[in-house]
Amino acid sequence: MTRSSFDRRGFLKVTAAGALVATAAPGVAHAQAAIGNPADGTAGASFPLTAVRLNASAFADNQARNTSYLNFVDSARLLHTFRLNVGLPSTAQPCGGWESPTTELRGHSMGHLLSGLALTYANTGDQAVLTKGRYLVGQLAACQARAAAAGFHPGYLSAFPENFFDRLEAGSGVWAPYYTIHKIMAGLIDQYALTGNTQALDVVTKLADWVDWRTARLSDAQMQQVMETEFGGVNEALANVYLLTGVEKYLTAAKRFYHRRIFDPLAAGVDRLSGNHANTQIPKMIGALRIWEHTGEQRFHDIAWNFWDIVVRHHTYIIGGNSNGEAFHDPDVIAGQLSNNTCENCNSYNMLKLTRLIHFHDRQRTDLLDYYERTLFNQMLGEQDPSSPHGFNIYYTGLSAGAFKQQPSFMGTDPNAYSTDYDNFSCDHGTGMETQAKFADTIYSRDAAGLSVNLFVPSQVSWPERNLILRQDTGFPDDASTRLTMTSSPGQLTVRVRIPSWVSATPRIRLNGADVRQPVHPGSWFSLGRQWKQGDTLDISLPMSLRINPTPDDPSVQAVTYGPVVLAGGYGNRAQMAMPRLDTASVKQTVAKPMTFTAKADGQPVTLTPISRTHHQHYTVYWLTGTPPPPPPAFAAWYQFNETSGTVAADSSGNGKNATLTGGASWSAGTVQLNGTDGYVQLPAGVINGATAYSVATRVRLDAAESWSRIFDFGTGTTAYMFLTPNSSANTLRYAITAGGADGEQQINASALPVGSWHHVAVTYGNGVGILYVDGVEVGRNNAMSVQPLSFGNDVKQNYLGKSQYADPYLRGALDDFRLYGRTLSPSEVAKLAAGTEGAV
Repeated sequence: MTRSSFDRRGFLKVTAAGALVATAAPGVAHAQAAIGNPADGTAGASFPLTAVRLNASAFADNQARNTSYLNFVDSARLLHTFRLNVGLPSTAQPCGGWESPTTELRGHSMGHLLSGLALTYANTGDQAVLTKGRYLVGQLAACQARAAAAGFHPGYLSAFPENFFDRLEAGSGVWAPYYTIHKIMAGLIDQYALTGNTQALDVVTKLADWVDWRTARLSDAQMQQVMETEFGGVNEALANVYLLTGVEKYLTAAKRFYHRRIFDPLAAGVDRLSGNHANTQIPKMIGALRIWEHTGEQRFHDIAWNFWDIVVRHHTYIIGGNSNGEAFHDPDVIAGQLSNNTCENCNSYNMLKLTRLIHFHDRQRTDLLDYYERTLFNQMLGEQDPSSPHGFNIYYTGLSAGAFKQQPSFMGTDPNAYSTDYDNFSCDHGTGMETQAKFADTIYSRDAAGLSVNLFVPSQVSWPERNLILRQDTGFPDDASTRLTMTSSPGQLTVRVRIPSWVSATPRIRLNGADVRQPVHPGSWFSLGRQWKQGDTLDISLPMSLRINPTPDDPSVQAVTYGPVVLAGGYGNRAQMAMPRLDTASVKQTVAKPMTFTAKADGQPVTLTPISRTHHQHYTVYWLTGTPPPPPPAFAAWYQFNETSGTVAADSSGNGKNATLTGGASWSAGTVQLNGTDGYVQLPAGVINGATAYSVATRVRLDAAESWSRIFDFGTGTTAYMFLTPNSSANTLRYAITAGGADGEQQINASALPVGSWHHVAVTYGNGVGILYVDGVEVGRNNAMSVQPLSFGNDVKQNYLGKSQYADPYLRGALDDFRLYGRTLSPSEVAKLAAGTEGAV
């Protein structure tokens, strides 16, 4: 992963959880309900967190560990940089990670902590988290009161000086100051809405005044420049302050954060997300939805809805997450974008928040909740380390072969740690404090007719206005059923239960033990209206089946699911360097453990269990399937580049594998000239398929030595590839091959090629040995090179000369006599090719 000085982060959840405890002040309860249930026809749709209790389950266990951490973390250490920023004394030990005193994003974790404390109090009534939240708000108010004395404008509150915004507005480079402001605002809003802390409303209103003042001075062009730096969901926070106060200027300020480069294509339903940092975008969409709720402006509706459709249908992995290396890539590319850095957990946290809000506007749709369920049960439930007493959360959920749940390298050095108490504060550390506190918020919803059961989680919901108390008992997903029991007598009421799209047979539904004769279909709702009384039970079966799910870009790469549960093959301490080939017919469910399956991959036994329960071991989620492709011919392709016109480079090997000149590639005196801007040669799909031995040879002249340009690059994307670069960032000629993303590269390095002269380069491989040659002389080797093109999949399509699988520079120079073999050339054969000896092959 490449980390820029002001890139990488996460995001937060804003309230929307529901109303306060029964003893809360009526005005506060009303404010909280307004945020949780927009005043546009969805009011009353959600249940407050106070109304839903988690019963014993993995969700409750995760929440308990998270609560332990919220109570444990030292308030003084999180306040340290806030106090120093306004000249208040602090002797607390500084935090590490992105909360260190020198990190430009410092202060964001305070917002996450405030939200986590508020959510936990609302759901559990824990008095310790209530007290802690009130203390923190009071201390932040004291810091804000010193803004003018510290040389800041009134209302300013952060852990870094206000001149960060001068730098932002000048375009001189700073990490993401509005991102941190958003987190602080959101935490304060949650403290007010979920705990009744009116001081929090006062502080956040003053901070919103400051944001309005700061942005109102800027032209639209200046605002567009400002928004090229991540700003989180500050538009949502401002819209929520408007909802709480009714003051129009906050809604005007929220609309000021209209990021045209991102929003305009989405409003038109156009996907231009590729190359953009994923979690920079998702919170903006939540803000757009909130603005639509308050204004009715259709473009904001379309932005949020179109974004959800584009991301979920075209950029989402099997576990519900999105992004590789934190970025969106080309749509419908999954197999070609697998690494240990897929599915940043912040992204999924925010996608669930967006999904939940859209659900309240379109409650007939079950696909929204199907997606919610998939992401919740596979990624969010599994992001926490169950062996850590403080519930540490990972940053990514990797999906490459041999992935391993661990903190990324830029956050620390312990490969077996998900996070730590103080040294690894990051965006995902922060959203983890919230995710694990709000599992109860979407299990149920309601309307005038009655109650909807959205998710199958052991829990109890109370609805005093309807005299309803309902308990849900389930062992889901291990037990493919759920039981709903009325523990009160609500009278006439409709109970609706989601019938997921993944059910494999007609569900059996029984009321008080008797079958209910009502047709139900996958992807619909079961609805039963009647006079309900205490002791009534409703049993719903949810038949599951094993499914093999192909990726859109390579159908031979597939993932295994059982119902909504994604299964991962466990490999213990064995790191898989290449994607195993799964015998799909061998996958069998065990009798004793319904969520445990046995199978064979690469001819060896492997056990498959839910990815959410896979911890502290290497695992594989996506598998090669089907019959391996045959190896290429001994002489697979030969491009002499003797053409003088057209775009077709003839294959002189006789195999008909003609190549195509693309972009600014052109003929030049028996060579192909590459312009370094957009010129490359596209080789046909399958030219390297199935190779277990190979050789690649060509002549190259560099006209420039830009780092990471490619002489050749064959693969499926950034998951599986083999490339030769004349100049890596380490100033080396490098050959690399991987079937597990950049982290899995096996390399050979030598001195970088010079500019301005012709050289012959070759790579040979066989029996685990890779050798790199320059001008017929061996310059490097790797005697433990286990990855082969056979591991790339059944159809390797992205085969380039002069172009990278990544967004690296194009090659500026010329190529001649490019040859590809399905065998290992001997040193003498390579020497003859370099010497130009006729009849060398």
